[in-house]
Parts: sequence; C-alpha cells; structure tokens
Amino acid sequence: MKINKTILASSLLLASGLAIADTSWIVRAGFSTVAPKSNNNPIVSVDNSSSFSFTIEKMLGPKLGLEVLAAYPFEHDIRLVGGARVGSAQQLPPTVSLNWHFLPDSTFSPYVGAGVNYTIFWDESTSGALAGSKLDLSNSFGLTAQVGFDINLSNNWLLNASARYISISTEAKLDGASIGDVDIDPLVYSFSVGKRF
Repeated sequence: MKINKTILASSLLLASGLAIADTSWIVRAGFSTVAPKSNNNPIVSVDNSSSFSFTIEKMLGPKLGLEVLAAYPFEHDIRLVGGARVGSAQQLPPTVSLNWHFLPDSTFSPYVGAGVNYTIFWDESTSGALAGSKLDLSNSFGLTAQVGFDINLSNNWLLNASARYISISTEAKLDGASIGDVDIDPLVYSFSVGKRF
C-alpha cells in the first residue's frame, strides 16, 4: 500500500509539473546521412544513404524535450561482401527521443537523448547476381541514442548538428529462405536549420 501511495504521489507531481511546463516547440529541417556499420551480414552489406529529414521537439520543461524524427525515404544499395551491387531497398526510420538540454538559454546549447525507433523497409529490388530473385527485409524495432547541439541565433532561429545511433536489425529473405539478420545499426548524422515557436 505504501508503495502504491508513493507511486500515486510521484505521478501527481509529474503531471502537475508537465501542466506548468514550458510548451515551446522546436522545428528543425535539413539533411541526414544514414551510415550503416560495416560487416552487416556474412553475405551482403548495406551502403550509406542521405535524404531530407526534420524533427519536431516539444519542450516539456526548461531542459527536457520530446522529439520526433522523420524523413523522406532513404534508399540503400545492397552489395555482396566484396563489392558487387545486387539490390536496393527503401526505408523510413521514425524515431521518438527524450532529450536533455544542458544549456538551453546559451548560444551554444548541447543536448543528449535516448529513445525508440521503428524502421520500415519496402520496395526491395534485386539486380546483378541476384536478378530475378525476391528479396524481403523485415521491419525493425530498436533503441536509439544521440548527442547534438543547437547554435541559437536571433529571432528564435538556430543551426543544429546531431549524431545518433539507431539499433536496426532486419531479417533478410531471398525467395522465401532466410539468409540471416542484417545488422545495419547505423550512425545517423544530421545538419539542420530550425526555429523555436
């Protein structure tokens, strides 16, 4: 009973804190590069890809923000280990993170964050040595962590750079037969322009 009362009291305090929290928003837009780790799989590897990306972050307090990352689809070439291109696939990695801003009112405002990611794969195609085969990549759910900084400019404008790690592991099937997990686990580098509202 004591534990339940403690949990209830903590929940009420959190709720009241959120109710009076700063409700400002930060919107950032720019480009991101998804750089998969090397040695993705014994048979295939996945190339880098860059695309338009944007984030929307709601400040829950002076230093705590809830951020959503979205992007225009990334298209990755898939190669046999050794270099020959054998296919491609598109993916979207929507990600939700809680960010902690150390110095939100400073010109240089660093932050760290952690959250979850759900990566969706589609439009898989094959070519070269695998031409005519059917490639399927499963969707992936994983954790993510990031570091970044804003450079606050006048009139609530800002410049942003971030690097985030995303745990992405997809099961690859060729003509219905599994060829194992492809551990993409990329670093994602983003450069953006943003504005506070």
